[in-house]
Amino acid sequence: MAKLIVTGGAGFIGSHLVDLLLGEGHRVLVIDNFSTGRPQNLARHKKNRRLKIIRADVNNRSTIEKHFRGAEAVFHLAALADIVPSIERPEDYFRANVDGTFSALEAARKCGVKKFVYAASSSCYGLPDVFPTPETAEIKPQYPYALTKWLGEQTVLHWGKVYKLPVVSLRLFNVYGPRSRTSGTYGAVFGVFLAQKLRGRPFTVVGDGSQKRDFIFVTDVAAAFYSAYKSAASGEIFNVGCGKAHSVNELAGLLGGQRVHIPKRPGEPDVTLADTRRIRRVLGWKPGVSFEEGVAAVLREIDYWRSAPLWTPAAIKKATGKWFEHLGPKGPVRA
Repeated sequence: MAKLIVTGGAGFIGSHLVDLLLGEGHRVLVIDNFSTGRPQNLARHKKNRRLKIIRADVNNRSTIEKHFRGAEAVFHLAALADIVPSIERPEDYFRANVDGTFSALEAARKCGVKKFVYAASSSCYGLPDVFPTPETAEIKPQYPYALTKWLGEQTVLHWGKVYKLPVVSLRLFNVYGPRSRTSGTYGAVFGVFLAQKLRGRPFTVVGDGSQKRDFIFVTDVAAAFYSAYKSAASGEIFNVGCGKAHSVNELAGLLGGQRVHIPKRPGEPDVTLADTRRIRRVLGWKPGVSFEEGVAAVLREIDYWRSAPLWTPAAIKKATGKWFEHLGPKGPVRA
């Protein structure tokens, strides 16, 4: 029973990783400040003595470092997500995603942790030129969230090189599934559509809906983290995606509902598609949940999104104003 740490373990992906680690018999320590994580995500493990939850910010090293002692591995998922808030509050994103990663790395280094697995983002590829997109593709972050996640990744790899800390970075593509965020921030398409479906409102489809995304089910992502931990890989970057792209129109069709179209957004790729050959070859990992199966699983738990905000075209226009202002044709980033 190894002691394993999951930062951000009360979040969407983190809580599913906790499910897996506990199921494998490990002792799990969750560190989460609950800024976006939810205690309900871990409620099923309330009586499990192998789970310990610490409410703390990863930047507070004087608080968290003592909990790293005796840990075999750290899964670092604590971060701020979403595009618009990162444009509006870049300092918060640098503190959470860059400084927070540095703090977790230093705690791991000083406490002799044997493996550090980092949750990176495929948003670092920006508007890629190659499909499927390999790990060697050009890095072109389009907004502060993407930049800070990539800077966090570079810090992780540097600590691995200089301090000989075994590290692995997983660049996650479009993760979906039960327990995805329901905060007041305009974000991932699944949460937006599910809240609209529950209220009988049309799906707000961006552009003509033909844009495609590499949707990867959350339990498959948790399995990728576990595979990285169990492997001898170090200093490696792996894409984590399905290796197949599905359109927003296809998603709307599977969810079932009317549609209304809103303007296409600058800085967003028409396609995201992971080249997953390296992770399949090196870690022996591959996705096990089809898109159809995953959407059906989400629909079975749709009540989870009753507390999610309802996004109308007018509300989206207001919420994404900064997006268009800074990423549009007159802004610093050309789409």
